Amino acid sequence: MNYKAGSLWRVFSTATLDKSNTVRSRRALFYVPGSDERKIHKSITVGADCVVYDLEDSVSSSKKGSARHMVIDALETKASEHGKAEKAVRINAVGSGYELDDLNVILHSKRLQAIVIPKVQSAKDIQFVSRMIDSVAVESQRERIRLIASIESALGMMNIKEIVTADPRLDALIFAAEDYCADLGLIRTKTREEMLFARQLIVNAAAAYGLQAIDLVCVDYQDQETLLQECKEGREFGFAGKQAIHPDQIDIIQKAFLPDPSDLERAVRIVEGFQANSQKGIGAFSLDGKMIDMPVVKWAEKVIARATAGGMQIPKVEDKAKKDEEKK
Repeated sequence: MNYKAGSLWRVFSTATLDKSNTVRSRRALFYVPGSDERKIHKSITVGADCVVYDLEDSVSSSKKGSARHMVIDALETKASEHGKAEKAVRINAVGSGYELDDLNVILHSKRLQAIVIPKVQSAKDIQFVSRMIDSVAVESQRERIRLIASIESALGMMNIKEIVTADPRLDALIFAAEDYCADLGLIRTKTREEMLFARQLIVNAAAAYGLQAIDLVCVDYQDQETLLQECKEGREFGFAGKQAIHPDQIDIIQKAFLPDPSDLERAVRIVEGFQANSQKGIGAFSLDGKMIDMPVVKWAEKVIARATAGGMQIPKVEDKAKKDEEKK
């Protein structure tokens, strides 16, 4: 990207991805059982980046119908109280027999922002939901609803390229660890080594096609140490966020998936340095004794975009220079 001098703050105040108008922060993707009125009401105050009303695993067969109406009521009457949180619904899997009724209800919402599609195994699963949006959703909403695909099986992993290229509405991938382990017969361990291939494949596929990757659920929701370890590992792997199943997980996850302040400050200095040197016709340049070229600049841009989406204040290089001068 070629930025004009002084344009950094304007660029990242409206940070963009190639396929989307805005970078949507999904540090914590929080599931709320769609049949539990108390939890639906409580979800207003949890502060998660993305609140997902669930019609799938957390809802019994006998309550699917009532859950749909509770969820659309929550979207229409409570959505405005969520503030900046993304409002999403996890439907039942395509082919389950419930998905058509789910979509025929929730797509009448004027506030629905995303649909989580579980157990995605092929492009057809994504395309079915996208066609339903075109035919059922309120016309003003059709271009706004994003799709999030949950990859939960060996077949889903094998078909990952056709899935991520299935439809322009697709915005993120989720790794569903428990279903994946069950499908492959893996033995779940504390190290998570048995899922290394799958998690890194999800991140790689998402990065290749401009999507976000959302990491596994920490099922030990009362074990903060394990949650912190998983967050650190997921962030290092390249995940943009993590699924949450308990309100106590949200704050820990959202803090963990923000850039470190030192990384953010360095990223700003890199982009500012790139701007200044580009105006002089210089490509690679030196900063703090290290060579800076385009791959490093791209890393810095992503750090700033993620920080902006997460609500962090972007430091200004001149502020640091003044502080350094005052210390002398």
